Amino acid sequence: MVNTNPTLEQILPGGSDPHSFDWHEAWYPVHYLEDLDKSKPTAFTLLGKDIVIWWDQQSQTWQAFEDQCPHRLAPLSEGRINEEGLLECPYHGWSFAGDGSCQRIPQQPEGGQAETSQRACVTSWLTTERQGMLFVYIGNPENAAKTKIPVVEPLEESPDGWVIINTFRDVPYDALTLLENILDPSHLAYTHHKTVGNRKNAAPLELEVVVSGKHGFKGVWHQSIKAGQSELSTTFVAPALMWHDINSERGRILTVVYATPIRKGECRLFARFPFKFPSKLPGIFIKLRPRWYYHLGQNGVLEDDQIFLHYQERYLQAKGGSPNFTKAFYLPTKADSFVFELRQWVNNYNAEPFPGQAFSQAIPKEQLLERYYSHTIKCASCRNALAKIQKLRLWSGVITVISLVSTPLITLFFDASSIPAILIETVTPITFAVIWRGLSKLEKQFYEGRIIPPRNLPNS
Repeated sequence: MVNTNPTLEQILPGGSDPHSFDWHEAWYPVHYLEDLDKSKPTAFTLLGKDIVIWWDQQSQTWQAFEDQCPHRLAPLSEGRINEEGLLECPYHGWSFAGDGSCQRIPQQPEGGQAETSQRACVTSWLTTERQGMLFVYIGNPENAAKTKIPVVEPLEESPDGWVIINTFRDVPYDALTLLENILDPSHLAYTHHKTVGNRKNAAPLELEVVVSGKHGFKGVWHQSIKAGQSELSTTFVAPALMWHDINSERGRILTVVYATPIRKGECRLFARFPFKFPSKLPGIFIKLRPRWYYHLGQNGVLEDDQIFLHYQERYLQAKGGSPNFTKAFYLPTKADSFVFELRQWVNNYNAEPFPGQAFSQAIPKEQLLERYYSHTIKCASCRNALAKIQKLRLWSGVITVISLVSTPLITLFFDASSIPAILIETVTPITFAVIWRGLSKLEKQFYEGRIIPPRNLPNS
């Protein structure tokens, strides 16, 4: 853990070179705290580095290690947290404390001291907790304490009264592609038609960048997408955070996105939707719905543009990438001002997260819509909800079958034309069959998305 109190020595992310942005010299969120399991290690990949996250009982903090045992390079994330609270390698049982030091080598004869060697230690990275998220720093550890953590400033400035909906997903496109997409509010009406947008709301949108530099930019909207909105702005905090701020008499709404780079062509999207209303009633209704219910809906929204973004970034790379974006993209209106500014930022500060690397071969459409491994299994809310739904579905099926096969036995106890007999023979199997079918459809939503987006459905 690091001291998160700001000091006079604090610097902004990206390293000290004013003409270059180093993505390693920055803090990144890797998990919502509520989704982490303290009883076992969790694997993650950050900027191409495989790490293992685990709860250190001795220091009562989350630790982040390189996911390789120094002995034979087995992934420590496949191991366990043993009875002593140490991270134990699954291969030969070497055990490590929170500072990365080796505490036990089972194969070593009594009196041996191989564990005291520096070669027996695991590389560890600094972590910190802010705004309900775990952040990791994999750059120079001497810079970590002085590097600003990318938090959502409006939540810090006025922390009271916010109601926040959180979701996340590992998406099959680059962090820059994600940021470019979210920085483009004009796509909402068409791409997300029938989910969170409507084509009828499409209109000219004049965006203006008012402040820009190595550490990001801020812009304002001179027209709003919906009537009655005012004070609309967009903030990009380099390298991986942005938010839209919609402030009006009806309340204040933020659309916050972190794009944590996993590897070339893949990132973890953290989406946060803080609401603040004059009345407490909307917040009460928001809190009534379970977290997994919101996640199903947000997965559907992400899938509206997931397929074409996966291909779009490959087409851009084939045309020269960011250095050639003004020729690859035709950007004739001010609706693309923030997209233009992001690509200019990449070019001005050599800010490619994976310089020189190419995208992998494109993934089939069905695989792009996969939900289980990209979200469900990693989300505590969805994972638990799925387990309960599967149990309910199983028992609904069992009751349906039992009620059908027991029909001949009913005549032993009831008149075949009696109300109890009719209920058991007809109403019970039909009711539980309908429940079984409904739960089957719901269960499927935890595994895969819809092939045809709502905007392309007939009569849409």
